Amino acid sequence: MARGSRAHARYRVGRVRASPGRCAMSRENTVAALTTHACVLIDYDTGHTELRPASDAAAAMGATVVLLPDASLSWGTVEQSAVLPEPAPTPMRWRIAAVPVVLVTAAAWAVGPRRSRFSRLVRLACAGRDFPPATACQSRYAVRAVRWAARSLPMRWACLEDSTAAALLLTVARRRAEWRHGVATDPVRLHAWIADPEGRPVEEPADTALYTPTYTPDGPGPARAERGVQP
Repeated sequence: MARGSRAHARYRVGRVRASPGRCAMSRENTVAALTTHACVLIDYDTGHTELRPASDAAAAMGATVVLLPDASLSWGTVEQSAVLPEPAPTPMRWRIAAVPVVLVTAAAWAVGPRRSRFSRLVRLACAGRDFPPATACQSRYAVRAVRWAARSLPMRWACLEDSTAAALLLTVARRRAEWRHGVATDPVRLHAWIADPEGRPVEEPADTALYTPTYTPDGPGPARAERGVQP
């Protein structure tokens, strides 16, 4: 979370800021994503993110640790198609249901303290965790419908807002969305998306496979399939 420049905004990833300081982070909901050379700390209660050296072992104390695979060198570039995809067919009932859901997501983003904006969206994205899992088809329809409904919003609408609204739409349909927030390296970057029951990204570019999930509806850490937990 097509149209010209707005399509690119949907896939805009989060920025990670290097921070030599020591900001307070809530350890209960913090993930330490570790690579050979770096430690990315993400506090899902506040949205605070830090990039620290991998040697700073104290940074990960009390946090959920997720090991990131070593990425091949890309020199900070990833190939992308220059052709915008054609709009995919989506049932009208999904489009109609997506309109109020997108407005609720936009309100959650805009209303309230800015410092808690990230955590508000994370809570919305995980609201349907106890429902039966959505099918791959339902997940596709939800993502497509949200992108259709969000076309005219006069606000920032990137991957976090896009995936949150799709997850909320599935919650309205009483289905669990496999929402993902994750980290990729070279360079370090963040992204949010919806996965299908097999863990594959839904309606996402191929490079989404480079991201390792660090938060799901089950909380901080990898997806439950990677934890060995059955759905």
